[in-house]
Amino acid sequence: MRHTPKGGAGDSGTASSAGKPVSIGTVLNQLREEFPEVTISKIRFLEAEGLVEPKRTPSGYRKFTPADVERLASVLRMQRDHYLPLKVIREHLDAIERGEQVTLPAPAAPARDLIEGVPEAGEEVPTAARIGRAELLAAAEVDEAALADWESYGLIVPHADGGYDIEAVTVAKLVADLGRFGLEPRHLRVVKAAAEREAGLVEQVVAPLRRHRNPQTRAHAEATARELATLSVRLHAALVQSALRGRP
Repeated sequence: MRHTPKGGAGDSGTASSAGKPVSIGTVLNQLREEFPEVTISKIRFLEAEGLVEPKRTPSGYRKFTPADVERLASVLRMQRDHYLPLKVIREHLDAIERGEQVTLPAPAAPARDLIEGVPEAGEEVPTAARIGRAELLAAAEVDEAALADWESYGLIVPHADGGYDIEAVTVAKLVADLGRFGLEPRHLRVVKAAAEREAGLVEQVVAPLRRHRNPQTRAHAEATARELATLSVRLHAALVQSALRGRP
């Protein structure tokens, strides 16, 4: 079992004063005092990623020690305040446990510029992540007819101003690559529909965070959405591979 040293990155006072192992529900209540957006699924995910290792009762129930709760608080704090990926957080916590000094990046500013898509009145929305149609055609190395065909099936969708998100380049290249195997845009509508359903699931999770009054919590929603999207893509790939292996 790994423990965060007292006074280190995990010293937050969220653990039980009694010092006894507690259930995951109790852990959730303790953490929500500082992290109102945390869920049992999030705690289980952090366990699956090796960030915390609670003991198990003979019947399989998780039991978290005060050190486990402090470690979870440290992880959530580093995500919220410093936007660190889990791999880096794990390295930091392990280094602390080895007695090493760890320097964290400066806390993320709570300013509204961390919240995308909420411009002040009269302020221009940043378009650095947008490209024009000619740029998309050049980057994806496709012609106008192909792009128009993909748009007609909703695989690539321009914004009202005619620009495209930068991800459109990746989508265009992948659609072109699949086309070389004989997969036409009409075949890929099922992939598009699955992606939209997965995006809907992610939105269900992060929507309460985006409505939160705390600017940092709202900004954290974007990091959570990216993390969930990555996991969703990994799950989708694993399921496809599993389904293919099950075919004769």
